[in-house]
Parts: sequence; C-alpha cells; structure tokens
Amino acid sequence: MTADDLLAALDPEQRAVAQALRGPVRVLAGAGTGKTRAITHRIAYGVATGVYNPMEVLAVTFTTRAAGEMRGRLRQLGAAGVQARTFHSAALRQLRYFWPQVYGGAPPTLTESKIPVIAGAARRNRLDVDQARLRDLASEIEWAKVSNVRPDDYERLAPARGREVAGLDAASVARVFETYEELKREQGRMDMEDVLLIGAALLTEDDRVAAEVRRQYKWFVVDEFQDVSPIQSALLDLWLGGRDELCVVGDPAQTIYSFAGARASYLTDFTARFPGATTIELVRNYRSTPQVVETANALMRGTATRGVQLLAQREPGPTVTWHELPDEVAEAEAVAEEVARLKAAGTPLREMAVLLRINAQSEAFEDALTSRGIAYVVRGAARFFDRPEVRQAIALMRGNVRAGEAARDGLVEQVRGVLGGMGWSIGAPTARGQARDRWESLQALVSQAEDYVEAEIAPTLEGFVAELDRRAHEQHAPVAEGVTLATLHTAKGLEWDAVFLGGLQEGSMPISYADTPAAVEEERRLLYVGITRARAHLWLSWSLARNPGGQARRRPSRFLDGLRPASTTDRPVTGGSGRSRRKDRRAALCKLCQKPLGSSRERNRGYCEDCPIPYDEELFESLKVWRKERAAAESVPAYVVFSDATLEALAEVRPSGKQALLRVNGIGQAKLEKYADDLLEILAGDSAEKPR
Repeated sequence: MTADDLLAALDPEQRAVAQALRGPVRVLAGAGTGKTRAITHRIAYGVATGVYNPMEVLAVTFTTRAAGEMRGRLRQLGAAGVQARTFHSAALRQLRYFWPQVYGGAPPTLTESKIPVIAGAARRNRLDVDQARLRDLASEIEWAKVSNVRPDDYERLAPARGREVAGLDAASVARVFETYEELKREQGRMDMEDVLLIGAALLTEDDRVAAEVRRQYKWFVVDEFQDVSPIQSALLDLWLGGRDELCVVGDPAQTIYSFAGARASYLTDFTARFPGATTIELVRNYRSTPQVVETANALMRGTATRGVQLLAQREPGPTVTWHELPDEVAEAEAVAEEVARLKAAGTPLREMAVLLRINAQSEAFEDALTSRGIAYVVRGAARFFDRPEVRQAIALMRGNVRAGEAARDGLVEQVRGVLGGMGWSIGAPTARGQARDRWESLQALVSQAEDYVEAEIAPTLEGFVAELDRRAHEQHAPVAEGVTLATLHTAKGLEWDAVFLGGLQEGSMPISYADTPAAVEEERRLLYVGITRARAHLWLSWSLARNPGGQARRRPSRFLDGLRPASTTDRPVTGGSGRSRRKDRRAALCKLCQKPLGSSRERNRGYCEDCPIPYDEELFESLKVWRKERAAAESVPAYVVFSDATLEALAEVRPSGKQALLRVNGIGQAKLEKYADDLLEILAGDSAEKPR
C-alpha cells in the first residue's frame, strides 16, 4: 500500500491527522468518528514516507483489546514493526529488562489480585472487613497510587479530594494502605500500579536507562488521552525526555474514569502545555444513525464538558424509543420482548446489548431473557484468554492436532466434541455464577469456530488453533452468540446494532452517590458513552418502582429532561428532523371517567384511584393463588412468573385464546408456551361459574 493509497482511504479531517506527522498534535475525536483508523493511518503514512522508523514508534492505549486491534491494523497497513501496547504492558516490558541491570536479580512477582494482601493488612490492623469492603479498599489504594498519594499523605489528602471508603475513616484506610505496601515487600510482590511507579523510578534514578529508552522510542501516540492518570502522565514525560514528538487522541465527552484517577485536563489543557500544538477535530460519526447522533448531541449540549458536536454520516434509521415501566421486572420483560422481535427481524443476538449502571441491575434482565430461551453473555469477567477453561480447551484442541487424529467431522463438530468433553452443551445452564461463566467461555469458542468456517476456504482444526493463538496474542476475544449484558463502564470502546439502556431513573442514573456537580457531570458523560454505542436501534427505559406492586415513587433521570417526550409510555421520538415529538394524550386520561390521571401509579394502571376497580377481584385472587403455586414449584419469586399488573389485566380482559393472551402486557411467546394452558383453564372455569 503506497502513501497516497493510505491518504485516499480517509475523510478530510482524518487525512489532516495522518499528515500531521510532527508533534505536538492533539486530536479531539468524537464517538464513532474513526479515531483508530486515523491514528493507525498516521503511523503507517509516517512509515511509508520514511519519516518514521517503525521500530522507533510507541503507540499506547488503555486496554489489551485496543492494543491488539491497533497491532492488527498496523500490520495490514504495512507498519508491522510498530509497538502498540498499554501503559502497563510497555512499563512491565521495560521493568523486566532493566531491573536486573539496575538492582540485580529478578524483579518482584506481579500479583494477580490485591485482595488477599489487603485482607492480611486489615487483619494486622485488627479491622473486620467483608469482601465488599476489601474491594473498596483495593480500589482506593489503586486510586491513591496512580494519583501519587503515599500512605503517609493519605489521611491528610483524602478528605480534601472527596475520597472515602464506607465504614472506615481516613486514618484506618491509611494504616491498611501502609501495611499493604509492607506485606507486598515482605512477599516480594508488586501490583499493577507498582509497574508504573517502578518503571518511572528506573527512568528517574538511572540516566543510562532513560537514555536507552529514549533512543529506542522517538515517536509517541497515546489513545484515550482523557483517561490518563498522574502516574501515567509522569511516565510519558519520562519517555519523552523533553521532546514533543507526541500525538494524543481523546474525547472529553467520554471521560468516565475520574473516580479511578483519570484527569481529562491532560487532554483539554494540552495546548497550554504545548502552545504550538496542532489541534484537529474528528466530528463525522460513521457508527450511528442521525437519530442516535442527535440524541447524543442533545444530551451534551450546553454542558460544561467540552466535547465535539457529532455530524451523522449514515442514512436515517429507526426512531429512538423511550419507555416508562411500572417496575424493574416489567422493564426487563419489555426489553426481552423487543430483543425477541429484533432477532425475528434479522438482528443477530451478538449485535444487541443491554447496558446498565451497575452489575446488580442485571438479574431481572437475565431472568427475562432466560424465560424466553434467549442466550446472553455477561461482560466484565477476566480476560478471555486468561480464563482456565479457555486455556484448557485450546490445549485439548492443540493435543488433537499433534496426535494427528483423523477428522471424521467438520471443524465445528470437532470443536463441539472437544468442548463437550469439558461439559459444554448446546443449551445454556439456568444457574448463574461460575457455571454460567464457564459455559459462556466455551460457547464463545464454538461461535468463533462457526465464524472461522465461514471465512476460510479449507478450515482445519490446526488452522483454527493458530487463529486462536493469534487472537490470544492480540487479546482479540471472540464473541459468543448471545445478547451482551454489561455495565456502561465496561461497554466503552464497543458498539452494537441495538442498545438497550435500562434503569435510567434518578438514583441509578446519576448514581445516588454522585453528590457533587463534577460527579453528576461524569454520570452524564457515562450515559453519553452508552448512547453512542448504538449503531441503529436505541432504547432508553426506566421503572417507577423496584418490585411489582411497589409504590411508583421513582422518576426518570434528570439527564432525560428535554430529550424525552413530556409523557412517555413506550413511545418513539424522531431525531435530527426538527419535527415535534409525538405525545399520547390517552396515557394521561382515566380509561373509565376520562379525567386527567394525577399520579404515576394512576398513569401506570390507566384509571383513577377514585374509580371502581375495573377487573374481577375474585378472579384476580384466583390468579394470585395459582401464581404463588407456580412460583414455589419453580423456586422463583412470584413476580418472575407474572407481575400484579399482568394479573390485573388478565382479570379485566378475560382473554379466551392464546392470541388474545399475547395481547396482554407482560405475556410474551415464552410465557405463553409455559403458562397458557393453566391461564386459559382458570379464566374459562371462572367464566363458567359467573353469570354474564
């Protein structure tokens, strides 16, 4: 590929990035604007024109997956020698090389988890802490270390910076922090933050180390620069050694890790540090439809965050939809119904995601998807290729290749045979936890084998194992055929055809402990990240109560004010057209007396508290008795079978056939197949007993 070919593949702004070969350069890249394409073409163009020696370029990003993707693209563009690494990976490589020369012997052992050492530190300080508190302490120690806060400074600095660990005062946290560091040293261990700190110390304390690193790397590119922490910034400065051949790329609107020590000011104030820096904005969004882009722009318009205004490049698509549901179970059921509809219309499950603020919100969605037989994958576990079951599966497949076993079946059947011996089955286990996680890992390998067969002319098990090895090296994890369930934080950097943003009520979005203007603004940016993950279908929903039958006290997130219709109950809005949003006045009137409905509970039920109950109360009680028996038989809460609202609707409408049952809110195909006969028998028996 020639230098001209590299430029021809870019839009005008991306081309400007590629041609800005000398630093300092700042690229403000909005979501979906092709920033990875721009910076990889910049590096490849620099190599193709002879400005860069590929061995002297270091491209830094924040995840192993992103680094792997960057290496793959650079290889395809003719710049295979460029190093693309995370901060930690680059620092660890230097640490392991230079430690024996500077200090002698082997470096400390890298610990996989802080938790066991922190538990020991807590015991030494006679603190009784549970697992959740240990995780909080681990996060706090991580923040302190990346922010250059030492144990003896923590008690003084933490309150001023709004830091706290629930149930522990700053002095106790400082003691645990100090003891944790002592235990690590005693055990000859280091954590991931130590990798950065030791890497910086080696460069600071030994001029020979600094000189060698600076001879090795002369050109730097840093992606996701809004997520840089103080220690990472310090390490980068040491790598540069006063030079300015630096290109940074980031988006202020996607700053969502301030709680972990990230400082967007390194990006936003870049031109103050480098007054002659070139700044280029990438604003053309190629990922999302105009409807999604307009929703994202509207969310950030007029806020303190200095992001870019995105310009949609795709053709118009489906309208963004907004959904107010009576409770979390109903919300999950509604999402699962829409997932089933989209699947039937041709959207693959792997191209759909349910994104939530915290992991604890996923249970109702898992139940709703499971009840319909819809596969799902919970994202956020350990790195895929580091999982024991994945390592075992690849080892077994490699063993079959070495044994030279004759392939009687096709590749997919061979892979299924190997994984079947490990306990994999076609159907997902109904249980959560470790069994489900293990199945998801093995199912992802099956899905990858199916994709490999489609892409290769002559697929073999040996070739598939080699493909997995390549993916492991680049940390390019396969994707299982299932709906992704993930938190908004773990969804960053990913995208899907259809995105469901659930739980968008006050207290969850923004989260209840976001108690400062800065924290609330970060929550807004987190929602922005979620919205911009969607390519075509975008669903935003919230629930008025936690459990079925609960009081409707919740209200939708303040971030939706001005975005959603004034009265929202499962209605779409258009984006970017300037047309007025549709309002369904019927939802605000009692279906019995036609008076305005005054409360959220009245609007959910559709009638006034003062009006006679429109359903048969005896039939409703019969349905509740049946529901209780089914719930006990299935070992699930009663509301998982049906919510009170669905039973009320059944008692009011009295559907007489399966198609009529499907028209009742809360009854989908899966529940129809499971409960239709029982329901129709109860409804028919009740009708026979009562005169009409």
